[in-house]
Amino acid sequence: MHHASTQFLNAHRISRLAAVLLPILLWVGCGGPAPLLVETPLHLENHVSSATVTGSELPADPPQPVEWRFDQPQPDWKAAPQWRLTVGVAALARTGAGLRVTITDRNRIPSGYHVGAVHVDLPDWDRGEWADVVIRARADSASSVSWVQLVFNLREGRGAATNPQAPFHFGGERSPIVRDGTIQTYRLRADWSWNNWTGMGPGTELPGAGRPWQGPWRQLGLVFGTEDSEPGSIELLSVSVVPKGAAYGAAPHGVRPVRIGERTRRALFTHAPGRFRYQVRVPDGGRLDTALGVLGNDVPVTFRVTVQAGGQEETLLDEPHTNPEEWAQRSVDLTRYAGETVTLALETAAERPGTVALWGAPTVSGRRSSAKPNVIFYVIDGGGADLMSVYGYNRRTTPNLERLAAEGAVFEHAYSNSSWTSPSTSSFMTSLHNSVLGAPDRFEPLPAEARTMAERFHEARYQTAVFTSNPWAGAASNLERAVDVFRDQGVEPNSRSSVELHQDFHDWRDAFPGEPYWVHFQTTDVHAPHLPTAPFAGLFAPGGTTQLAQWRSKISQWRERNAVQLRADPAFGSNVWAETGMDRGQFYNLWRALFDETMAYQDHQLGRLVAQLRETGQWEHTLLIIAADHSIVAGSDDFLTNLASSLPFEARRSGAILSSSSSRVPLLFVWPGNIAGGQRFQHPVSMIDVLPTVLDLTGLPQPQTLQGQSLAPLLLGRDGWQPRPVIFDEFEKDPRTGELRGRIEMIDGRWGAALRIGEQTEDTVRRWPTPLLLFDVWNDPLALTPLNDAYPELVTKYTALLEKQWEAHRLLATRFTPGNKVELTPAQLETLRALGYIR
Repeated sequence: MHHASTQFLNAHRISRLAAVLLPILLWVGCGGPAPLLVETPLHLENHVSSATVTGSELPADPPQPVEWRFDQPQPDWKAAPQWRLTVGVAALARTGAGLRVTITDRNRIPSGYHVGAVHVDLPDWDRGEWADVVIRARADSASSVSWVQLVFNLREGRGAATNPQAPFHFGGERSPIVRDGTIQTYRLRADWSWNNWTGMGPGTELPGAGRPWQGPWRQLGLVFGTEDSEPGSIELLSVSVVPKGAAYGAAPHGVRPVRIGERTRRALFTHAPGRFRYQVRVPDGGRLDTALGVLGNDVPVTFRVTVQAGGQEETLLDEPHTNPEEWAQRSVDLTRYAGETVTLALETAAERPGTVALWGAPTVSGRRSSAKPNVIFYVIDGGGADLMSVYGYNRRTTPNLERLAAEGAVFEHAYSNSSWTSPSTSSFMTSLHNSVLGAPDRFEPLPAEARTMAERFHEARYQTAVFTSNPWAGAASNLERAVDVFRDQGVEPNSRSSVELHQDFHDWRDAFPGEPYWVHFQTTDVHAPHLPTAPFAGLFAPGGTTQLAQWRSKISQWRERNAVQLRADPAFGSNVWAETGMDRGQFYNLWRALFDETMAYQDHQLGRLVAQLRETGQWEHTLLIIAADHSIVAGSDDFLTNLASSLPFEARRSGAILSSSSSRVPLLFVWPGNIAGGQRFQHPVSMIDVLPTVLDLTGLPQPQTLQGQSLAPLLLGRDGWQPRPVIFDEFEKDPRTGELRGRIEMIDGRWGAALRIGEQTEDTVRRWPTPLLLFDVWNDPLALTPLNDAYPELVTKYTALLEKQWEAHRLLATRFTPGNKVELTPAQLETLRALGYIR
């Protein structure tokens, strides 16, 4: 009986295999490509080489940007008045490289700020044909010019000098200015505006002073403004107006990340009319999910999806899309074709040949058939382990993490590799240290050769998504590569970011339900400015937000009054407490209580996310990693990060990355049925260990070049893991020489060592009187007291070890080439400013 049953099952399997293979063999025998199999989500944009492409030809006359370069005279650019005509215009002067716009006391407006504008006449353009205005400018740290805003179309007949209306009808996007002496690029949307603009910025409009946009685009203006009472200047190097479609003129079709609204999608672009025909074996529960996108609303694009099976063609989607402000999410039901090999076609048509059409992350999926787990990499930005109850903190800030720890594994001594988001995130996403990546500066992307976690999972046919409210964990570091759906917008206030990011995740899962998926969260709930949210606001410090704001105001006023002395002698900052009458201990205890309230809120929302995963049946096949990009200090505001200026000189923080307040982070792994619960590991480990660990756990190949090591042997109770020192690495380029300068550090058991590399700033030398600082991290985890004099032999030992490590980093860095500058949206720049990352 058993033998007969086995014969029947074998015959049944052979029959099913033949049903699958016969159409494939017939296709191959006829000379066509083998059909694409949907065993895991199938990213159609990755398989254009397997498709039959017709049409999709470049337009005969592709649009080109219009550029004004200010290294040569531009007499058409003139200064414009702001607010009232009695307010003087900005002073313009040519420099060797550009046009210097100087805002003086004559440009002070009633609110106390200073604003100045420049503008140029246009030949009555149609604004809908243009995508962006790109501004290249430079402002140094002494400048008070802090923002730039687009304005459109001068008013005709502005009337008497007492006319309170601004000279421009419409305001556009506004962006913070980076003031560090480097050339920065600001990309502002040309096709968006709002009326009632007064020249004082958003929120100060005059009711009824504006009207909806009508007619041509006649003038382009730029308004520069300050956020304080000081005048200032900025050097304008060039202004370009970029037409829609200009970025797509190099190829008839291709794949690129495209931002529409607040979402970036990995998109297949084509020039209509175009058709992509794929041979696809449709799985059980088959569906096609995609988002439709267009660049302008002047030419509608018709999107069509057809299926040809058994000689019959059926149209499953046929609709025009005209809104360039949003992606149109669509799902096409393929269940009736389950088990069949069909021709699936994506088609576009438009009245104007060459019009760009976008298929956002076109993905075919079916019922879950892969054994590979979903991966959720959840990073709490600024979430220091020192203030989490799961790590023994005396306030119950993380009860949900405690429950998750009972189901998985906790690393007691995990460290980020750098002290702030950009270098840290780039490192753990690539398992490469900051100096090996070329120490990319702000707005400089990762080198293309350094492949990220998202790229590796997308290549393995995972669906990929990133939801973050910190651009340094997103486009600012070029981390949108290979991400199907990408969001890195800020949240107001940022202490509620987890709710919005979780909703983004649920919306994505509804639109793209295929599995397995990889998703990276990076929330800013516990990041500065620490504004607790109900019901956790007041949990540890009733009325604390108001009280701390008052104390901060006192400190700010004191620092402003004593700015000259503080610049000359930072140790003078220790006088702030006596002269303001405040208690330093009460101040920092109150700040800590507010931080704890935001942590409790973050923990609560994380618990809700896990509960929803359980309810929807995803939990049992999901690998969850909870971590942070750095510890408390870098995620705090100026009043905490500049603690040093408020202490006696001798007691100032060293600033070492290895301090637990900078780099000790949570690291938890939970994978039901695979990782035993209740494990706690004492070995020091590194965030660059996460990438090789996750690849190991999911059975994906390891990179040829990486600096972390897999923790899977520890998690799964197998041999193959050896403890090793944790390395910290954070560098910047010397603006004069281009050489790297910074520090390389290590924790080696009991000892921590931090070595300066390259010519240092005056402040670093003041904090680090010797090239290497030695710490006993077991007894001094905050790295407050160097022990160089007590252990000279260890100073010699660790200097040699870190110099050797540095040589290895520089050698490894030759395998990677830094990329070009990244252009961020005004909203992303504003988020970075609000988080304290740019000034």
